[in-house]
Amino acid sequence: MEKVFEGMEKLVLPGSSQQHVSASTLEAAMGWKHSLAVALLVAAVCACNAPSESGLAPIPDGLVVLTFDDGNKSDISFVAPKLVEYGFGASFYITEGLGYEDDPNKERYVSWQDVRQLYELGFEVGNHTGSHPDMTKLSKDEIRSNLELIEQRCEQYGIPRPVTFVYPGWRHSLPVVEVLAERQYIFARRGVGPEYPDAGSGARGLPYDPAQDHPFLIPTTGYAGPEWGFEDLVWAVDQAKDGKIAVLTFHGAPAIEHPWVHTDPEDFIRYMDYLKEQGCTVIAMRDLLRYVDPNVGPDDPYAPIRNRLAKAE
Repeated sequence: MEKVFEGMEKLVLPGSSQQHVSASTLEAAMGWKHSLAVALLVAAVCACNAPSESGLAPIPDGLVVLTFDDGNKSDISFVAPKLVEYGFGASFYITEGLGYEDDPNKERYVSWQDVRQLYELGFEVGNHTGSHPDMTKLSKDEIRSNLELIEQRCEQYGIPRPVTFVYPGWRHSLPVVEVLAERQYIFARRGVGPEYPDAGSGARGLPYDPAQDHPFLIPTTGYAGPEWGFEDLVWAVDQAKDGKIAVLTFHGAPAIEHPWVHTDPEDFIRYMDYLKEQGCTVIAMRDLLRYVDPNVGPDDPYAPIRNRLAKAE
């Protein structure tokens, strides 16, 4: 994660007078290929669940989505083997931005051979863009190109095309949402803001509420860093109830180049021990398909955010 600000994440929040994209428009943009992809994924991830009449499994208390951003080397050297021991699912969001090109021997970042190994271990490989740019400053063609680079790398290394996305620096806008729909993504995660303050070194955020949040604007419930610790983890897990889901984010254990989002390996083990002790269901973001229909969301993707901010005034 690039630390480029102090305070809330940057976003372009469309106002009520601005044209917005409806859920039906998003579904139409996704097209039949998206519907087929979702159907296949649902069949795969729901095989072991007892579905309700809607075809979805009930959201259990203690449901945690575990995500890792930026492709730190510790993802493969430390994190993934530990997650296998715990039996946890997780999503790893890969970029060739940040310091990737300045690490030819891949001592700080994962190589694509490493990414392939993450996939072979059963983890999700998600898209975090080719260059880790501020997506709000890009044209739609530039947004597409950044997504395509990671999609093409995955194809080159025999990894399934990504279906979930994390906004670089958690900066997002309606045009990015529209391109994600066009390119048949199903879920995307933002940061903790603007509903919660964020100084850039770990923070609390909202749980994901599928009854309110748009599937392309899933909030982060907590991300690890020097200002986020065990009590914050306990708090985040406690939010995962009554149909809401805790979404946790890490940027490396350790994060060699980004100390402001570093997690000490011993702390990471303590966090994972707690999830295990609490009986949490820990999944990758793609596995939300067991519980959430990605074609259902508010007509205006940004309406829930605006409503929360208005109530907080």
